[in-house]
Amino acid sequence: MSESRTPTAKAIEGSNAIRGLWSSRFAFILAATGSAMGLGNIWKFPYITGENGGGAFVLVYLLCIAAIGLPIMMAEVLIGRRGGRSPVNSLKAIAGHDRLNPAWRMVGVIGVIAGFLILSFYSVIGGWAVSYVGTAASGQLTGQSADAIGAIFSDLLADPLTLLMWHTLFMALVMFVVAKGVRAGLERAVTFLMPALFLLLLTVVGYAMTTGEFGRAVTFLFQPDFSKLTTSGILVALGHAFFTLSLGMAVMMAYGSYLPKGISIAKTSIAVCVIDTGVALLAGLAIFPIVFANGLEPGAGPGLIFQTLPLAFGQMPMGSLFGTLFFVLLIFAAWTSGISLLEPIVEWLEEQKGMNRTRSTLAAGFVCWLLGIASILSLNLWSDFAPLGWIGMLEGKTIFDLLDFFTANILLPLGGLLVAVFAGWVMSREAMEKELALSKPMFRLWYITVRYITPVAVGAVFIYNLFGS
Repeated sequence: MSESRTPTAKAIEGSNAIRGLWSSRFAFILAATGSAMGLGNIWKFPYITGENGGGAFVLVYLLCIAAIGLPIMMAEVLIGRRGGRSPVNSLKAIAGHDRLNPAWRMVGVIGVIAGFLILSFYSVIGGWAVSYVGTAASGQLTGQSADAIGAIFSDLLADPLTLLMWHTLFMALVMFVVAKGVRAGLERAVTFLMPALFLLLLTVVGYAMTTGEFGRAVTFLFQPDFSKLTTSGILVALGHAFFTLSLGMAVMMAYGSYLPKGISIAKTSIAVCVIDTGVALLAGLAIFPIVFANGLEPGAGPGLIFQTLPLAFGQMPMGSLFGTLFFVLLIFAAWTSGISLLEPIVEWLEEQKGMNRTRSTLAAGFVCWLLGIASILSLNLWSDFAPLGWIGMLEGKTIFDLLDFFTANILLPLGGLLVAVFAGWVMSREAMEKELALSKPMFRLWYITVRYITPVAVGAVFIYNLFGS
């Protein structure tokens, strides 16, 4: 299948066969799950679950995935496939076809910018994981005290040249895959990476079962104690359910544009949500037994992966081997997400600027890599530089912190909110019914959810992130 781009070709309400397409529904599921299943599952989900009391938080999270995450994912995939182009041009084409305000293409612009900015610092974090593979494999974690483990991480962050090396390597891995296109690049990569990721995760879970604390971890994750659940915890669960599925960053629109007609959007979206959630829960079952067995705190916060767990691996039999496997797992998770974050801007450059796949990947990847250097320097040489420190809520935030705050708290929820409004209130209902091909009761349920429930819920997260956190 040719992957050439023809910007003037009309994909709206017709075949998108002018584009490179996923070879099958399974290929799309692997790619979309790979995008969703990044550091948010392996790194963030366990520590926010620990911070918010365990089982009750997990239950609310599962309900939010079903009621909020799934409807928006279906909307984003629908927009991508109906438009048949990059997120910006899909929205532009739909607006033109349905005689809507052309400003709605800005929903795609917001998503593409958000994904691009996220990748710039996400690549730096991915570089940490690459670095820790060598650290664990060489036995540097073995028998170390908490202070010594903390010093390893602090020394890494204090060394801009080392961080630059790992950041460069991670971005090169992402660009290598994206440059090859849909089938030869994205699809082939996830066909290898996703099964390997599952195998590694199951291996670490098997190891966690030998710690003697697996039952305690199961109880912690799946036995709700609502006395530990706060309003803040509910909003955190809602926000993470939304962000873990790569929503609001144009990824699912881009991947949806490669989805052949005739493949059920609902069934594929449900499969992605189920697999992504399963991986998050498996990550909890892999991490919490190790944490409990070593007398550590499950709510250790963002340092759980790079400080708390390395301490545990350093004290356990065969800790070097399984610590190495764990960080390889982390690299694979970050890699599949990084690929998806770069894809929307590359797709747009191909269409809008007429650049071939390789040139558009190199151009977008280079700018993203360059921006990542600012994040690296903000961890050491520029650690005292707070560009917007004069604004109260941004006081003391470095460039790295600002990119994280701006994308997670403003661009992503804003993008998701606008997608829900566009699908629920603006886009042709008849066109959506045709694209989703659901039974009337099921379509009505989805439509009511995305029209009324989702905007309110995402709006609450938006307000909480800005003013209540």
